Amino acid sequence: MQGDTIAAIATAVGVGGIGIVRISGKEALAVADRVFRSKSGMKVSEQPSYSARYGEVIDSESGEVIDEALALVMRAPRSYTREDVVELHCHGGPLPLSLVLQTVVKAGARVAEPGEFTQRAFFNGRIDLAQAEAVCDVIRAQTETSLRLAQGQLRGLLSQTAKSLTARLLELEAWLEVGIDFPEDDIPELRNEELVVRLQSIEKEITQLLARGQSGRVLREGLPAVIVGKPNAGKSSLMNALTGTQRALVTDIPGTTRDVLEETINVGGVPVRLLDTAGIRETGDLVERLGVEAAKERLDKAELVLLVLDAERGWEKEDEEILALCHGRNTLVLLNKIDIGTALTVDEVEARCHGMRVLPVAAKQGLGLEKLEAAILDFVYGGKVQSSEHIGVSNARHLAALEAARANVQAALATVKAGLGNDLVSSDIRAARLEIGKISGETVDDAVIERIFQDFCIGK
Repeated sequence: MQGDTIAAIATAVGVGGIGIVRISGKEALAVADRVFRSKSGMKVSEQPSYSARYGEVIDSESGEVIDEALALVMRAPRSYTREDVVELHCHGGPLPLSLVLQTVVKAGARVAEPGEFTQRAFFNGRIDLAQAEAVCDVIRAQTETSLRLAQGQLRGLLSQTAKSLTARLLELEAWLEVGIDFPEDDIPELRNEELVVRLQSIEKEITQLLARGQSGRVLREGLPAVIVGKPNAGKSSLMNALTGTQRALVTDIPGTTRDVLEETINVGGVPVRLLDTAGIRETGDLVERLGVEAAKERLDKAELVLLVLDAERGWEKEDEEILALCHGRNTLVLLNKIDIGTALTVDEVEARCHGMRVLPVAAKQGLGLEKLEAAILDFVYGGKVQSSEHIGVSNARHLAALEAARANVQAALATVKAGLGNDLVSSDIRAARLEIGKISGETVDDAVIERIFQDFCIGK
């Protein structure tokens, strides 16, 4: 499969001024020669690298003109895949692009699998696995901050750190193995005290990466934040105020919201996936009851809960029941309608919601929303200002590898302190090194690699 010449539509589905069909492989130039006729008469295979020619895409069998286009040539190894690459820039409608791709396939290419261009860039050594995953993150970034994080990973910031850790572990492993294999030789021995110091330094660095991993993952995937409360507490008004739209229907009739509404907003560079849910209460209405059950399901899975209380109506039995559902969850309590209500005060809410942060707001008037956004950022970053240049870790696979590596380093430390053999210490260090190697792809198996690229869009 790696030796095949592949082709795919590289631009997004839809109507646009320009669409691109990308061809990559050892026969890319020959395939392009069969389907592209330049106005100058020059063949694609005769074009210099990084040059473009204007002409027509033709059916290689009938000679029928499919579309007018530009042919761009990027010769190996200085291309995205490190193979010969040709891009046909055509009109951006779905039909002409589909016909051009069909023509290219008839001329000797095959349709690329999802992510196969980037997979070839990885296999051909242009990028490592962490950088390959960052390509997908750049495309899917929802805020400038998450984009900068992905671009940092694409530039190799995480890979450099992982490779540094791997090199340090390999050095320790080599010292121990030499001592084990050649005990009779006069080789300087690595003292236990120095071994402990080096392992502790590595453990500290991994721990720091993991500590920043939560915020990095949120920047990559978005923060699921579910809005809950009793009917007419102002949940939909809060949703509309935060999104700046009339996304949710607001009326004085309880039970208006019966389904889960979702919208992503940008809070200081953090993509927050807001979910407005049905008011939680006992109801005989079947449709509303389904909405209440959906609200409870989303509450179970949310990373952050925005509990809305009504300052006008005061504390009611429903509030007590919803508060119990929020127990043990990351919850911000919003005392809404403070502009018109005094039946419930911040002091009373704080007394009832032990340990939860309480924020007074008036959603319809937009009062208190800045403090709410600041509280969300505090939750994401742990109250510390973070630079996306240094967050580094945002991918669950990378975090799992670091967790496993840290556990192995800690096991090595325990083995050294217990005075056990260097062969056991070396085994734990090797295991840590192999785990960190999974980040860049040095020690990951083929099944994982295939699974990663399946998540890519076709044409990338």
